[in-house]
Amino acid sequence: MLRVCVIGMGPIGNRHARLYKEDALAELVGVCDIRKDRADAASAALGVPAFYDAPAMLAALRPDLCSVATGGYEYGSDHCLPTLQALDAGCHVLCEKPISNDIAEAERMVAKAREKNRCFGIDLNHRFTPAALLAKRWVDEGRLGHLLFVNMSMWIKNPTESSPYFQLKALHPHTVDVMRYFCGDIVAVQCFATRAPGRRIWSTATFNMRFANGAVGTLTGSYDIERGHPMERCEVAGTGGRFVLEDMWREVTLYPAGNPEKTVYTNPVFGGMRDFEDTFRNRIHRFLEQVTAGTPPSDIDGSGAAGLAAQRVLAAAIESLDTETVVRIPQGA
Repeated sequence: MLRVCVIGMGPIGNRHARLYKEDALAELVGVCDIRKDRADAASAALGVPAFYDAPAMLAALRPDLCSVATGGYEYGSDHCLPTLQALDAGCHVLCEKPISNDIAEAERMVAKAREKNRCFGIDLNHRFTPAALLAKRWVDEGRLGHLLFVNMSMWIKNPTESSPYFQLKALHPHTVDVMRYFCGDIVAVQCFATRAPGRRIWSTATFNMRFANGAVGTLTGSYDIERGHPMERCEVAGTGGRFVLEDMWREVTLYPAGNPEKTVYTNPVFGGMRDFEDTFRNRIHRFLEQVTAGTPPSDIDGSGAAGLAAQRVLAAAIESLDTETVVRIPQGA
């Protein structure tokens, strides 16, 4: 059983902590937040010690694994320092997305994990569902044939006004990761965006993408669509067929080329995924499974390197938006 701490006790950090408490592979031993009220409330609710300084907690408790669920500007500016501190303390780290809103910081985080030979994962929870895993298996089995295109979309209502690029940086680590999960590395991007009435940020955007394997893709994302509707759709097509994934887990349908019989997976009413929190539950459990099994850091699902790759795509998209050009994306960790 892995001894686990959580750094950052906002709503997402509390969710991480609750899920660790439920998981047979973990023992939650401490929580930390620079805000005393948050740390103390989590401590009382979860029955573990509260700390207000991450290095002090790491030294006192010597956990095996830490979740970093801090927030900050654009939801990602406070991830770097506690991640580096946890890695230096010898911990495996699961960090919230985005890995960082700063590419140089994200590169430092990935490099530090490699230096320390620690498992480093990002909470790219949209890929950790039965429906997404089945769709990935279809791709790996060659049932789509030579990949041709991917169409991805995601929208939620988020009225927050932050940097002009808040929607691109904070929402799309998920969508870009899903596209890369199914279709591989993205090598070029072009981005256009608009502002809904009353918005100051680029609140809706579209991306055109080219993949290293020759496939092409489109992505549409928005912080302007009311909740209550389906929030995510992914369609991947090749010479052998295509699939359509509705939301992260609700349903995935395979349409084989030249065959009118389709294959449909629908989330079961009994025993299936219950709600969005289950995507976090699955992702956290998978990280615990891999660390427990001694999985090499380079083989971690939803790794820090994957999180960095997604942010590089988004940084290139922002450059494209500003310059109205197609921008190539640096490759490698």
